[in-house]
Amino acid sequence: MIIRPAGVADRDAVVALWRDAGLTRPWNDPGSDFDLALANPTSTILLAYRNGDLAGSVMAGFDGHRGWAYYLASATRQRGQGIARRLMAEAEIWLAQLGCPRVRLMVRTDNLAAKGFYAAIGYEEQDVITLGRTLD
Repeated sequence: MIIRPAGVADRDAVVALWRDAGLTRPWNDPGSDFDLALANPTSTILLAYRNGDLAGSVMAGFDGHRGWAYYLASATRQRGQGIARRLMAEAEIWLAQLGCPRVRLMVRTDNLAAKGFYAAIGYEEQDVITLGRTLD
């Protein structure tokens, strides 16, 4: 498996992966998320390739206080092969190189498979809630 940072030319394939993995929502524009991540020096999108095919992705960013992980996805036909685990490990390394002391991520409450995966790689449920507001 090869892990590398995404580039502009990867946009369509990565957005298709995110859609196929069920990570997108109608109120979010994944193409815009991709573009913003690449334009910001404290964020990245890491891609996993296996046998020349896009096998997975993770977006990581550091806000100066903590790191965040988003859009962790494995291609449907390549799940169960350690891709997501490897991508999270690489995202953690990338964040640590920026001086990031901790990583957080959000999981929808009904996504039991994701909660189980993150627990298996050492992530713990935090006693916080996430509040949000859309800026127009």
